[in-house]
Amino acid sequence: MPILKRLCSLLVVLVLTASFVPLADASAYDAHPKLVVILVIDQFREDYLERYRTDFKPKGFRLFLDHGAYFPDCYYKYSNLLTAPGHSTIGTGAYTDGHGIGSNQWWDLDRNKERPVTSVEDERYAIIGMPAGSETGPGRSPRNLLASTVGDELRLDTKGEAKVFGVSLKDRAAILPSGAAANGAFWIDEKTGIYETSTYYMAQLPDWAVAFNASGRLDQARQESGLTNITNFEGQVGATPAAITYELDFAKALITGEQLGKHDVTDMLTLSISSTDILGHRVGPDADEQRAIVDALDTDLDGFFTWLDKNVEGGLGNVWVAISADHGVAPSPAVAAQLGMNAAQIDTKKLIDELNDAMNQKFSPGEKIVYVLPNQELPYLSLNRPSFDRAGINEQEAESAVQDALAPAFQELTKPSDDKLPAQTKLPPRPVLYRSFTRLQLADGDLPHTDFGELLAHSYTANGGWYVRVVSAAFQMGLEKANGTTHFTPYSYDRHVPLGFYGAPFATGIYHGRVEPVDLAATFASLLGVNQPSASVGHILTQALKPPSAVTYPRPMPVHGVHRSTRSTSAEKAPAKTPTEKPQP
Repeated sequence: MPILKRLCSLLVVLVLTASFVPLADASAYDAHPKLVVILVIDQFREDYLERYRTDFKPKGFRLFLDHGAYFPDCYYKYSNLLTAPGHSTIGTGAYTDGHGIGSNQWWDLDRNKERPVTSVEDERYAIIGMPAGSETGPGRSPRNLLASTVGDELRLDTKGEAKVFGVSLKDRAAILPSGAAANGAFWIDEKTGIYETSTYYMAQLPDWAVAFNASGRLDQARQESGLTNITNFEGQVGATPAAITYELDFAKALITGEQLGKHDVTDMLTLSISSTDILGHRVGPDADEQRAIVDALDTDLDGFFTWLDKNVEGGLGNVWVAISADHGVAPSPAVAAQLGMNAAQIDTKKLIDELNDAMNQKFSPGEKIVYVLPNQELPYLSLNRPSFDRAGINEQEAESAVQDALAPAFQELTKPSDDKLPAQTKLPPRPVLYRSFTRLQLADGDLPHTDFGELLAHSYTANGGWYVRVVSAAFQMGLEKANGTTHFTPYSYDRHVPLGFYGAPFATGIYHGRVEPVDLAATFASLLGVNQPSASVGHILTQALKPPSAVTYPRPMPVHGVHRSTRSTSAEKAPAKTPTEKPQP
């Protein structure tokens, strides 16, 4: 019997060692891992995971908190805390001064004199996937993204063999983190909820995407939302858990249809969840409704990761997942003001009107010329250059004049008070201009030599023409309805996001100490064995990595693709073909 027991024990050891093998030199070139998922949650402050941790399921957020390498002290080191810049930063490992995206939209009078252009719209392409006769607007592309992403580098270094895709409800959140070389990016039509893409990527939707759109899954999502009279899917259904499940089901269809994780090299999916942002703007970060959607997302992620475990060869042992967010969010000003914070709301339209009045008094008395463009949101105020040109005013004079007019304009935003002083109760919040900077100051680095100045230096963008950047006091923002809120400032609440990793190379633990979202792309690039993205400034998070000899993967299938030793000498492989000719983005 003792001999039999020893034989049984030996057999168990042999089975285990046959199933998992150490691969100290594993990389993307031999499909280790099979699949990388970069998960971005829109408007998701890190403290959500601290507040609601007891709510979470085993394979949702706890995949990172309990079984991964998790960094609770992750802060962006720039001040453009908006969706397009944030997603660009995560993909490129760079800030705005490296990747070029400073906002979701901006005025570009050479392209459109009627309205701001979005960060990803591109009139050179067309939208595909919508029924014939639908109004779609211009196509989309990463034309404004000036740096490569980690997905781009994976595509380049595997000579196009790796597949890289982006998925979100929002176009910019699907396009920007996946990069210029991505095989495809998919997002929904705002009104209908139908998944679409652009001819930048392909001439027509893949069969699996057509089948998904025709499957009835969209109608199911509308019903699951519990809403009636739905005229805008993104704005209405998008604020409910039904949209999260809908998006993750599309991601599953993509993984299956494109056979991600079944190739001889590593594949990548960037997946951005938009619903937390759509709802969060309306109710704020402290609302019960926001907690409910965070918990619903956790449940859906638990199901999604379980699905990956069953549908990727080798299960989650052959998958790496990273989690972060594009930005945090400010407390609702209505809530913060009740607690005593000077959380004033700034009437941006009135501010622009005051600035235009000041410019007319200075340069064209008695006239009503538009010097500061309309339809803008803080922090950037773009100037109407043709108006200044006609007055013979150059950029430095124009931006300085607007900058000088900001302080008195902010004074005009404060309503006169009839309260007798000294006040017996707290006075209402009042708008405060903390600092302002012209485009030329930002471009020339004429900034304070402080941590605050570094945040602004990383935020410079040439997009938007002539402009002035406004920095209001903390907890202040544009006008919001009820308990609504937003994000765009250099303050910690907008910069604080989660950062976590799950996968074979990562040592489980909670790692305290400041890190940045740019470290995600840098760390993945290093582990995959590909070049760092072109403008990357991130650090490799070596404190969370296992020794190479301790990294194991499920035993791989025979690999016949590109290997590290042959990637520079293999001449017989033809370059990957792209579906359509693309002008350079």
